Amino acid sequence: MILSASLGRPAAGKPLAMALAIGAAFSASVMSVAFAQEKKLESVVVTANRTPQIATEVLNDNVVITSEEIAKSGRTSLVELLQRQRGIEITRTGGPGTNSSVFLRGTDNKQNVVLVDGVRVGSATSGGANWAGIPLSQIDRVEIVYGPLSTMYGADAVGGVIQIFTKKGDGPLAPTVSAGIGTYQTYNLEAGVSGSSNGFRYALRAAHDESEGFSATRRGATGFNADRDGYDNDSASGQFSLELAKGHEIGVNFLHSDLKSQFDNSATFDDRIKQKVSTIGAYTKNQILPNWNSQVLVSQSQDKAVTDTRTGRTLFDTTQQQISWQNSFTVAATDVLQLIAEHRREEVDSTTSALNRSRTTNSLAAAYQLKRGDHLAAASLRNDDNSQFGSRTTGSLSYGYRLSSALRASASVGTSYRAPTFNDLYFPGFGFANNRPEKGRNAEAGLYYEDGKSTYSAVYYRNRLTDLLVNAPVCPVEQATHPFGCAYNVNEALISGLTLGASTALGDYRLRATLDLQDPKDETTGRQLARRAKRHGTLSLDRTAGKLTGGGEVIFSGDRFDDTNNRNRLGGYGIFNLYANYDVAPNWSLFARWNNVLDKDYELARNYNNAGSNLFVGVRYGIR
Repeated sequence: MILSASLGRPAAGKPLAMALAIGAAFSASVMSVAFAQEKKLESVVVTANRTPQIATEVLNDNVVITSEEIAKSGRTSLVELLQRQRGIEITRTGGPGTNSSVFLRGTDNKQNVVLVDGVRVGSATSGGANWAGIPLSQIDRVEIVYGPLSTMYGADAVGGVIQIFTKKGDGPLAPTVSAGIGTYQTYNLEAGVSGSSNGFRYALRAAHDESEGFSATRRGATGFNADRDGYDNDSASGQFSLELAKGHEIGVNFLHSDLKSQFDNSATFDDRIKQKVSTIGAYTKNQILPNWNSQVLVSQSQDKAVTDTRTGRTLFDTTQQQISWQNSFTVAATDVLQLIAEHRREEVDSTTSALNRSRTTNSLAAAYQLKRGDHLAAASLRNDDNSQFGSRTTGSLSYGYRLSSALRASASVGTSYRAPTFNDLYFPGFGFANNRPEKGRNAEAGLYYEDGKSTYSAVYYRNRLTDLLVNAPVCPVEQATHPFGCAYNVNEALISGLTLGASTALGDYRLRATLDLQDPKDETTGRQLARRAKRHGTLSLDRTAGKLTGGGEVIFSGDRFDDTNNRNRLGGYGIFNLYANYDVAPNWSLFARWNNVLDKDYELARNYNNAGSNLFVGVRYGIR
């Protein structure tokens, strides 16, 4: 009752109250099952320490979304899949093909690193990844690691890292094909093949997605146009590797996505944007000695956007090239020492001549993971020498203790930083060349329970950011030369919160819930950071009965503000979705998803529409 009262108005109604009740009962639930011993196969996390690690030994808070979960969810976009996870909020300026942002633990979209098969993606001008341009049809698995990981990945890993994995071949030849159709004249077709033979692994997948969509903007918005704003996406991905000898492997992977979409910027012109997201990486893995594994990755990614509006055509094209050499040494049988050297170059080509620049970063890092019985510890240190901002050093220290076979506790401290984007620095009438890099200091503590039947987690974090860069509609300095706002450093911001997660099997049912209670605040002004709520979460219930798996979920959020001045309030919302998957024959299944069943009208960004009640159904063939 105290929790409910302190959270203010019931924007999400009964679903929010139910999730709060689950969260309040978290500790009691953990203790009541603390002696359950049911085991399951150990899952593996790669992203947290850049090397495969048993999930229960990872000290960072993390979530793994498996290929099976993706398939059975029936979801059609990556941001919708991520929205279901704890600690994550999203915004989108219209339908699935429009600009999207992902916030981890209250940090901005620019404050997380996104990888595709180890290759870094994102824009050096706007910052962050092009979420709309990464098609879900190409994704096999997703790992989310929360908290600062600058010691592993350098700049921008302030809120966490999201790594996307495409399909990897294994076993006999396995073809897959899927087709679907839905509301707003939405269509999907994808096909792939994977397998392995005599040390050669292969996987290739191609897909086409399209939708007529709906109007991105609402009446009254600047540039409102009542026309439909749809999208058309063609994508392909592949992985090929060859084992030259035991412990020695070479390989290449790629992702290519061409997205054409419409948006609203003029009442009389059909505004359009063509976007390309592509990655390619070539690697070699070598076991040089029994206790020494080496991996070299040479990669390139491109984030390109060509926009056609009433005022003309614009180009923003970012190319990132990276060379990484990672060495892992087994020490004292259970410990691991890592030494990493990296070089990254960011280069921009744009019709805005002030942005045609490049910068390089050379990095050295060392990390040590220790395991002694029930004790786990990790320490890491990294130096990034940026050609624009000079040398930056980050570090982290973590400790974990296994209280029982199912219950463990961990705590960590770490630092991070984010380099200003080229827009923050140089965009005419917006950027300031003297903007400084952001600096972060994070501390957190967590409890995790997993017994093979149920999982529970509770993590408290406190992330203090110095020189946070914000976008303001009215610039506090040099207003005459920046009439439309600017990016500038604020003194300090503090993002603190509690994130809860729970999943348990109840016979044929599985109940899942997440709840985030956070306070993302600009401490200079005391205002709430834009587009981030103080509470949000999910609640879902699935049932498997023979060949049929079905369920429902509620995604809810409290109110937020659309601007840094906290003048434009976005109301809270709760969305109810249904989904089902039916195995009609060996390797054949039907799937369906009914989003926003109650046709909730809500905003993720001011004056932008979201989909109403909509249905998507399809058929899938795949050898398991």
